[in-house]
Amino acid sequence: MKHIFFALILIFAPPPQIIASAFADEAVMLRDDIRVADDVVTLGDLFGVAGEAAEIVVARAPEPGRRTSLDPDYIRQTARTHGLAWANPNRLRRVTIERASRMIDSDLVMEMISAELNMRDGNEYDVQLSGVGAVHMPLDARGLPEISTLDFIARTGVFQAELIAYEGATPVRLTGRAYATLDVPVLARPIAAGQRLDHNDIDWMAVRADRVRADAVMDPDNMVGMETRRALRPGEPIRAFDLQAPVVVARGETVNLVFSVPGLTLTARARALEDAGENEIIRFVNLQSNRTIDAMVEGPGRARVVTAGPS
Repeated sequence: MKHIFFALILIFAPPPQIIASAFADEAVMLRDDIRVADDVVTLGDLFGVAGEAAEIVVARAPEPGRRTSLDPDYIRQTARTHGLAWANPNRLRRVTIERASRMIDSDLVMEMISAELNMRDGNEYDVQLSGVGAVHMPLDARGLPEISTLDFIARTGVFQAELIAYEGATPVRLTGRAYATLDVPVLARPIAAGQRLDHNDIDWMAVRADRVRADAVMDPDNMVGMETRRALRPGEPIRAFDLQAPVVVARGETVNLVFSVPGLTLTARARALEDAGENEIIRFVNLQSNRTIDAMVEGPGRARVVTAGPS
């Protein structure tokens, strides 16, 4: 009876190689470029496998945009524990993993610092970062980064700040300078000398307050209708010296020169020694006495004496 039993086992039992393969580990290959999106590294990230083994956590992922490395022996042992066979055929000494991320634009960071300073004193600021590398956040992060602290010395413009790129992130230290700015009227296009300005010639530009000259024209109403003394470039603040009232009396032109005192008015012919706009005081030569006289231009061909004296 025993012989019959063992004979049946030999007949119906699977071959030994089939039994061995049923319990063998699944052979896997390490991915060439290992980039993870989550905050952990799994066997699925390393080997591209599916099923329960894919969810096994091997290590914590690096910070977004950073890299870390793992010991190949540790990876091989962890994989074998969960039914995966990796022989490290390339004899790797370290396995590098990169955390996928999206970068935070530096312009956005500067706008955030500018907005924070604006809330404090109402001024607009030109912010310049110094020595700041790329700041990363996870691919699935929501919302905007935040400025957690900001120390600012208005006298020097130096600031120090800390940026929280995403919830739970390590603060990033920021340094730089911030300069208060003013909106200044500038020319929108090149203007040749002697041209009269109108509203279409004027644009606005933010300029650092410490770079605005004391004689800069800040009111566009003081520019419209004026003539340029010289050719001017666009995008630059205009100085009062750059403009003049439209020429009403040209140099060398002969005008009627009026001199008035209570009960007496005298008129003489005089020649202008300078170009002048309306209500400007310039020098004239009285053609009768040949004396130099200061007079204010009242209009085309007419000026009124304000002082008189020999040349």
